[in-house]
Amino acid sequence: MDYGSGGGGSGSGGGHDASDPSRRSKPYHRHTAHQIQRLELMFKECPHPDEKQRLQLSRELGLAPRQIKFWFQNRRTQMKAQHERADNRSLRTENDKIRCENIAIREALKNVICPSCGGPPVTEDSYFDDQKLRMENAQLKEELDRVSSIAAKYIGRPISQLPPVQPVHFSSLDFRMTSFDGYGVSGPSLDLDLLPGSSSSIPNLPFQPVVISDMDKSLMSDIAANAMEEMLRLLQSNEPLWIKSTNDGRDVLNLETYERIFPRPNTHFKSPNVRIEASRDSGVVIMNGLALVDMFMDSNKWVELFPTIVSIAKTIEVISSGMLGTHSGSLQLMYEELQVLSPLVPTREFCILRYCQQIEQGLWAIVNVTYDLPQFASQCRSHRLPSGCLIQDMPNGYSKVTWLEHVEIEDKAPIHRLYRDLVHSGLAFGAERWLATLQRMCERFACLMVSNTSTRDLGGVIPSPDGKRSMMKLAQRMVTNFCTSISTSNSHRWTTLSGLNEVGVRVTVHKSSNGIVLSAATTFWLPVSPQNVFNFFKDERTRPQWDVLSNGNAVQEVAHIANGSHPGNCISVLQAFNTSHNNMLILQESCIDSSGSLVVYCPVDLPAINVAMSGEDPSYIPLLPSGFTISPDGHPDQGGEGASTSSSAHGSMGRSGGSLITVAFQILVSSLPSAKLNMDSVTTVNNLIGTTVQQIKAALNCPIGDFECPCSGTAPSHQRAEPVSLLLAGAAVPFISTTN
Repeated sequence: MDYGSGGGGSGSGGGHDASDPSRRSKPYHRHTAHQIQRLELMFKECPHPDEKQRLQLSRELGLAPRQIKFWFQNRRTQMKAQHERADNRSLRTENDKIRCENIAIREALKNVICPSCGGPPVTEDSYFDDQKLRMENAQLKEELDRVSSIAAKYIGRPISQLPPVQPVHFSSLDFRMTSFDGYGVSGPSLDLDLLPGSSSSIPNLPFQPVVISDMDKSLMSDIAANAMEEMLRLLQSNEPLWIKSTNDGRDVLNLETYERIFPRPNTHFKSPNVRIEASRDSGVVIMNGLALVDMFMDSNKWVELFPTIVSIAKTIEVISSGMLGTHSGSLQLMYEELQVLSPLVPTREFCILRYCQQIEQGLWAIVNVTYDLPQFASQCRSHRLPSGCLIQDMPNGYSKVTWLEHVEIEDKAPIHRLYRDLVHSGLAFGAERWLATLQRMCERFACLMVSNTSTRDLGGVIPSPDGKRSMMKLAQRMVTNFCTSISTSNSHRWTTLSGLNEVGVRVTVHKSSNGIVLSAATTFWLPVSPQNVFNFFKDERTRPQWDVLSNGNAVQEVAHIANGSHPGNCISVLQAFNTSHNNMLILQESCIDSSGSLVVYCPVDLPAINVAMSGEDPSYIPLLPSGFTISPDGHPDQGGEGASTSSSAHGSMGRSGGSLITVAFQILVSSLPSAKLNMDSVTTVNNLIGTTVQQIKAALNCPIGDFECPCSGTAPSHQRAEPVSLLLAGAAVPFISTTN
């Protein structure tokens, strides 16, 4: 079948003026059987060939590039029309089937009588048969409504308005759906029995394996293509679609202009609490474009690249694998949870289509857009509008990345006031945070390739390149474990303890390879800039003022591995003096970027550190990290105490007048997997966090009791916790006990 060569006067000429001799002289061009066969094969592999592929086909088949381009356009149009007609026929067949079943059920119920009384029978079997039919009927109707709404979205009008067609024999489409299996978040409870799962493992997804039909795949491809077109336009446009904020110079989406250019029938959530968050940012990263694309299209590497943002990511189905080596045309159905490192901010869940397209040589675009799976929709109250990034290769292995985040959020519960402004401003989940994290992580990977980055050695042992990689791998596992331990993912069930402050201490229990682990965290506000708070935690001289691991003793950095251009991005090995545990060291990683900072540390014994420094696999070394996350509070700098010395060299960190600090500890309750948690352990960790918070406030000259947070209200004072000491056992994990 010939779909027309298009362009260049080679069309059929049916609409041409017969009096025009130039048009009359151009013959109708019909492709040869060989040309059509070759084009069809190419269409099956790649319905949207790029310019390079079209030129190759042009040379191979002896056709003009325009003819190739128009042939593929016509073929895609015909394929879409065929799908629409097939969908219409199938939907009408299903509708007729349901209608016939309804009639049959009604007639059967009318004709059934009870032999004893002459009335309808009320036996148990007939009751359940009736209920079963009603349930099946309701399920079929739900399936029909779902597919009808999806099809109508792409046909452009309701199914009922389509012209009638004669029914044809069609293979039954697979619209089977699965249901939830009791997955969900339990409410707060003081019952702290062991929870299933481990903070170091990815929990099961909140749905059964998904069955995707060919029609679903076709719809996914259309959704992804339309999302790619919208995202590229949003990335490449400026005013009036984007306007500059007068407060901080960030790009702000003009919603009126956006809705005029990209009209939508309605929002996805029928609620007055729906908000739109849109942000855009660009920057240069130390990684070539193809390497970035490879990491973005692999869910495991995606989590590894963004451990502080992505708590869970899994590929549900690969719809299209794309071109080998470039990922162009790759389309995946994915699930991910995004987090802010505080137990006060719920994670955002998305079921998305991720689509990659190579625009030209050295230029890629990757788009993410929500795909509504019925069994997932009731759990997820976040909808991702076309978002993603444009990646352009630059000289010397660098890339320019332009990032777009565009989401529709329904806040089922009010955001905690400490994080309200940070979240509503878009800084918590926006493009600026994604890009800052990407730049920092790419610098971290680049440091693996640089030799002699260790400025101090451990006992005269300078780590080899393999040793440095091993240490960085160990530290990365520590940071990932820490981020997972304070996540509000559905895999954790947090219980709030009273005391300390208005937030309280949140605790959760999980099983790890070490045994039963209790995680505890709290968040508090300080009128000190994030930069100054980070400097305080990073400084070896001030560490005894807050760190119970050092027990008030001085510490010294005995090994140092740089992780980036900023001096605060590094891995350190610390040793506390004047202790009875000279064989115990502290492994620490600190990192900072414009969106916030982290200081994560963990006790590790000397033999384990030596093993890692020698280049051996560190995956067996047990880790139980604790630490701090530091975020800007989202308020402009008020010029208060501590804020006046804020550094402006770190973007949003320089804009903030205060800091949101989350402190988190993990303690080993028992090395026996069958052990139960007792309240003594809960009291211990509660006192541990209370003491640490008091010491931090005292060291930074902040009031121990009440103080005003600029977001609203006054934080109530907390009771002074009992003094706590930390006894380091011979193992690589700490055991905590209270002192009299």
